[in-house]
Amino acid sequence: MAKKTGKESTISKPIKNVLISQPKPEGAKSPFFDLADKYGLHVDFFPFIIVEPVSGKDFRKQKIDFSAYTAVIFASRNAIDHFFRICDELKITVSQELKYFCITEAVALYLQKFILYRKRKVFFGADGTNKSLFDVISRHKDNEKFLYPCSSNFDSDITNWLKLNNCEYAIPVLYEIISNDIKPVMEKTKYDLICLFTPGGVRSLLENFPNYKQNGVMIGVFGSNTFKSAEEAGLRLDIKAPVPERPSMVSAIEHFILENKK
Repeated sequence: MAKKTGKESTISKPIKNVLISQPKPEGAKSPFFDLADKYGLHVDFFPFIIVEPVSGKDFRKQKIDFSAYTAVIFASRNAIDHFFRICDELKITVSQELKYFCITEAVALYLQKFILYRKRKVFFGADGTNKSLFDVISRHKDNEKFLYPCSSNFDSDITNWLKLNNCEYAIPVLYEIISNDIKPVMEKTKYDLICLFTPGGVRSLLENFPNYKQNGVMIGVFGSNTFKSAEEAGLRLDIKAPVPERPSMVSAIEHFILENKK
C-alpha cells in the first residue's frame, strides 16, 4: 500500500492520457468526449470495480420490511439501481410519500430513471460531503425511519451519524463491490491522470498493485468518501470534485488544465 502522506499535489504538468475508472458512456455524447476534443486528450474508460447484485432470495434473509420506513438515504447511483431492482424483483410497492436524501444533486437527479422526480420529496447535500448530507437530514429527521441501501462495504460515517442522532434505521445490503482486474489496461498505457469515483475504486487500484508507486501520475477523486479513502491510502491528490465552482470531474479537470497553462 502507498505510504500515507496526507498532502495534496503541487505538480504542474500537461495532461495527455487520462483513465476514467468507470464504464465507457453509452452513445456518442458525453462531457468527457467534449473535454477530450477540446483539449486534445486521449481518454480511456475502464471500470475499476464490478458490482454484483444480492439476489432477492438472499435479501429476504435480512428481514427488512421496506414499507416500515419513511425515508431512504442514497450515497451512490449503484444504491439507487439496486434499491429499485429489489423492489421490482420482490414486487415491493414504493410509497409516493417516501423521502429521498442523496449525497449529491447528481445522485438525486439519477432518481428520474425510477420516479416522477418533481412530485416526490427529494433532498441532497450542498457540496457532496457527508456533513452537507447530515445538515439536510437534520432538518427532517424527526419522526422519520431511514433505509440506507448499500454494499457490504458501507460508509460507517453515515451509520455512525444515524446512531449518534438516535435515528431509527436499517441497512439493507443490496449489492457487493468486487475489485476488477485493471492490470492489463494500466500496463498498456502510461496515464498522466487516473480518475477515481468511489472508495471501491481506490481499493481496486491498491489490490491490483499492492506496491503501487504513484510517481508522476496524477490522481483525481470525486466525492468526499473517495477523497477520504485515497488520502488514507497515502495517494497524492491532484484534482478534487465536487467543489462549489467545479461540481463535476470534467469541470475539475478543465480547471486544472487551464490553471497549468497560465
